[in-house]
Amino acid sequence: MNGLSVYTIALLVLAPLLVWRIYSRVKGMMKRQRSVMQRHYTGALAFTALVLVSGSQLTELPGALGWLVVGTLGGIGYGVWGLKLTRFETVKEGYFFTPHARLGLIVAMLFVAAVLYVGFEIYANEGKGLATPKVTDYIFFMPCMGLMAGYFGTYSVGLLRWRWKLRKAVDAA
Repeated sequence: MNGLSVYTIALLVLAPLLVWRIYSRVKGMMKRQRSVMQRHYTGALAFTALVLVSGSQLTELPGALGWLVVGTLGGIGYGVWGLKLTRFETVKEGYFFTPHARLGLIVAMLFVAAVLYVGFEIYANEGKGLATPKVTDYIFFMPCMGLMAGYFGTYSVGLLRWRWKLRKAVDAA
């Protein structure tokens, strides 16, 4: 019987701390924030690119591509719902928004859990002579990634539209 290695024990001890740190970081980002157009553009472009590049790499795997599309469509719907629950503020200090914290946390932590699971599987298979698994080997990874990219991409686009509408109203006045 093989005992646990020091590295495995360290991984098992540090994994909950890593999850807690990621959770607290994401939770901190789900509070009232100043609306910065460059961030919204970056989010919209980065998450769109993530889906498009991933999709282009999955043309030979129609099942994985389908799950990416399903996750992305779900994320878009979830993003629209999140925007409806968002509190928008226009004050003399600037433009602020407060996202619905639970929605963003659920999406982000679901993706983090998928990444950690795949990472643990790769670590667990190390040294066993097995081929290193790809993320497409896990049926849950593509919908999680699509959900995350669809949600945050849609949210960024929604924030851009909100700011464009405000700018149009100021220009019309």
